[in-house]
Amino acid sequence: MKRGFYTIMAAQFFSSLADNALLIAAIAMLIELHAPEWMKPMLKLFFTVSYVMLAPFVGALADSMPKGKVMLITNMVKIVGCALMFFTVHPLLAYAVVGFGAAAYSPAKYGILTELLPPEKLVAANGWIEGTTVASIILGTVLGGALISPWLSRPLLAIDMPFFDTGIDTPAEAATLVIALVYGLAALFNLKIPDTGARYRAQERNPLRLMREFAGCCRILWKDKLGQISLAVTTLFWGAGATLQFIVLDWARVALGMPLNRAAVLQGVVAIGIAAGAMLAARVVRLRDSLRVLPVGVAMGLVVPVMTLVSSQVVAFPLLVLIGALAGFFVVPMNALLQHRGHVLMSAGHSIAVQNFNENLNILLMLGLYALLIRLELHVYTVIVLFGGFVALAMIGVMRLHKANQRRFDSVALIGQQKH
Repeated sequence: MKRGFYTIMAAQFFSSLADNALLIAAIAMLIELHAPEWMKPMLKLFFTVSYVMLAPFVGALADSMPKGKVMLITNMVKIVGCALMFFTVHPLLAYAVVGFGAAAYSPAKYGILTELLPPEKLVAANGWIEGTTVASIILGTVLGGALISPWLSRPLLAIDMPFFDTGIDTPAEAATLVIALVYGLAALFNLKIPDTGARYRAQERNPLRLMREFAGCCRILWKDKLGQISLAVTTLFWGAGATLQFIVLDWARVALGMPLNRAAVLQGVVAIGIAAGAMLAARVVRLRDSLRVLPVGVAMGLVVPVMTLVSSQVVAFPLLVLIGALAGFFVVPMNALLQHRGHVLMSAGHSIAVQNFNENLNILLMLGLYALLIRLELHVYTVIVLFGGFVALAMIGVMRLHKANQRRFDSVALIGQQKH
């Protein structure tokens, strides 16, 4: 791997670490405000809506200047979102601003990989990026849980500045301040990201034309026989992953009797599994063989309902690691394949923007449905069974579509072809 790749990984790690710690802090803030239970998954929904609304524009932004610069600017937007939580802005709205920054950050983060590395390195690069991201999820959720726990929040709140009232009076506010500093550390790494030298034609600035151009990019990727399969899988994965975050928190409370700061650790346990699966895929799956991992997605959906049979932490930990490992193993090759096809068919920034739009639209739909199920007071076990069944059936549908595509045309032969 080129040296600049590791700087990108470091920047991604600290930015994602802060994102995940902030989610726990924002949930704690909602609890302090006595907000209803259904509002918790709405945090992720508000964070994600920016990915959908800004999708036609962020691809052009990512391709309009060196991607390291884009990552720096958008990371500063996240810091602004953090700061809003101190000024009596509702956590949902403040977290939405952080999502605004994240939505513009993502096309630059993934797009730079296709500029920096050849196609044969993309699966390995995605394995490292996903492994780093998952490590940040693990440590981010643990950090968020630790920052709101009494043993760490009390010393933080005891810090006093003479002649100056910080206005930080609750554990959630103290946690948010620390998280803002982590975003600042990510910004320092953004400054060190190299310019790959990739330059694209002058980007369109007219919003209507950008929307038409984006719609055209969506059609291109969904019509491509490889693009549609990889896009369908990653779309399903990220929607399911976002929902599983909240299912695990609710399940930990009901089945294991764990409070929020301890339940947050279980999100990290799932992330350990994802990291293991991602790194294994990076080692053993070549880009050309990426479509062979589709059955692993079905297996993940079938394993999830086993959670309803668990009432012990001793059993819960390995089960969550297994679920995460299955998820990481099948999504990393699909992510690499999607990036490769997007880069071949269009520019890096635009292809990642299309990917983000579809994935986050599904996150919105699945989180909205989950919030509705909670509002209807369905038991968490019922939700888990419905969730697992949906994932398994959806992956079976994708596999059938791929087989139908292959009967008409050997699309797998296109894998690894360079952009012409």
